[in-house]
Amino acid sequence: MKKNIYFIYGCAFVLFSLASCGTDTKEPEKTTPVKVEVNRVPAPDFNADSAYAFVKAQVDFGPRVPGTAAHAKCADYLVAKLKSYGLETSIQKGTVQTFDKKQFSLKNIIASFKPDAQSRILICSHWDTRPWADEDTKNADKPFDSANDGPSGVGVAMEVARQISKTQPNVGIDIIFFDLEDYGTSGNNESWCLGSQYWSKNLHKPNYYANFGILLDMVGGPNALFPKEKTSVDYASSAVDKVWKAAADIGYGNYFSPQVKTFVGIDDHVFVNKAGIPCIDIIEYNQATGGFGDYHHTHKDNMDIIDKNTLKAVGQTLLEVIYNEK
Repeated sequence: MKKNIYFIYGCAFVLFSLASCGTDTKEPEKTTPVKVEVNRVPAPDFNADSAYAFVKAQVDFGPRVPGTAAHAKCADYLVAKLKSYGLETSIQKGTVQTFDKKQFSLKNIIASFKPDAQSRILICSHWDTRPWADEDTKNADKPFDSANDGPSGVGVAMEVARQISKTQPNVGIDIIFFDLEDYGTSGNNESWCLGSQYWSKNLHKPNYYANFGILLDMVGGPNALFPKEKTSVDYASSAVDKVWKAAADIGYGNYFSPQVKTFVGIDDHVFVNKAGIPCIDIIEYNQATGGFGDYHHTHKDNMDIIDKNTLKAVGQTLLEVIYNEK
């Protein structure tokens, strides 16, 4: 009888052990996710001599007034140069009507580096010339060289394109040169920035998006001061902080003022923001006038006012931002 009892107990113990093994609720070992580190590429040196040459090349065509031979030749030059740096380049064409009821075929020049990269930065400027020096006291009805108002921003962006073709950043870069920015009339904001208005309604790629955009406008004047422009702060404050911090970190805080100023009625970045891309405006502020420099829309806007130190400050800051982005 004892033996039978021991046998029963033994069987029960074995069955209990087997049942316990089958219902083991031990949690699986946790694994720590592997972080993929993106190697930071040091920003290359921005060549101010090269940027200056890009500005001069545009001015040498003559005033790039829409519908003129100079305008067409300059477009061909910019497209050929951007293609030579390996950027995917095209011209966005469209028909627009100006405030004086004239029709123009606009040309927005668009170039992309790493077009398939999801993380992107947009750099833009305008490349057309205003048809009249209407803020001058002499020859107000004639076109002018327009070296700072347009070409300086284009020149900086062209040198950025040259640099990224040699030293590749981790992010994609889009460069857009807007047409017909400067063919407007006082008191009618919608008459300006026709190229960026057209682009904002007809994006060059479906659902196009960039982390942020940077507009360059009048970035070549001597001892230029670039405050934080109010619309930029309202719509893209994080991008403003990023750019101004980069400038301070590399020693260009004397150009990039932390003050916030309201002095721009309308500019291309307004319509980039309307397209859903937070975009800022790096634009010169003149403390004496409380607005733009005394060269603005006058015959003073020529190569004599283009300063390589200012081009360097803006261009090197841009490269610092680009090569720190992931």
